[in-house]
Amino acid sequence: MNIYLIVGIIIWLYVLSLFKRTDLAAFHFIWGSVGLFFILIAFSNRYLIWLFTQAVMHGVGWLGSLTQMSETLTRYSIISITNPTSPVNMVIDYECSGIIETLAFLSLVVFFPIYNRHERLFFSLMGILWIYLANVLRLLLIIIIVHFGGGQTFFIAHSLLGRIVFYFLVIALYYLVFTSSQLSHSIYDTFKQKTQFLLQKRRNLK
Repeated sequence: MNIYLIVGIIIWLYVLSLFKRTDLAAFHFIWGSVGLFFILIAFSNRYLIWLFTQAVMHGVGWLGSLTQMSETLTRYSIISITNPTSPVNMVIDYECSGIIETLAFLSLVVFFPIYNRHERLFFSLMGILWIYLANVLRLLLIIIIVHFGGGQTFFIAHSLLGRIVFYFLVIALYYLVFTSSQLSHSIYDTFKQKTQFLLQKRRNLK
């Protein structure tokens, strides 16, 4: 492990404890979430990036195999999109894997002050799934546009339309979790009640 990273973590933890002891909730949230994000990025090794990349590729692979719109080359992290003119190879790399957006969201949820531990766990898992599905939807949209529109539409599909759809869904997630606290708590309470009901039903069956 890099010595600078170790020193940085120690400083981050010390300052974080100072904000905690002095009840500076806003500074604790900002310092904690920003610091945790950079720490997670530093620890996101090749395996974690590969895991995110492969998960996304398997998520869109079913469309290609079903409709013959694309071919997924998982070994090389490439999606080859067929179209009327010529195939377009789309590389699923660090940026397209969604790992940056996922780690940023997790860093915010961990230090968001209005949630308890169970709520943070719930919204962390929900956010991971949400961002993953949003990224899969973005790639499916790119595949459909390029397949029917040709290779010349790749830039518009990838850099404009795909990004707009993805970040619109991510912003909706942020609004739900960090802005509309009443709605987010009601979602968690509904999930908790249904979980308790299912567990109780299972106990009764036994």
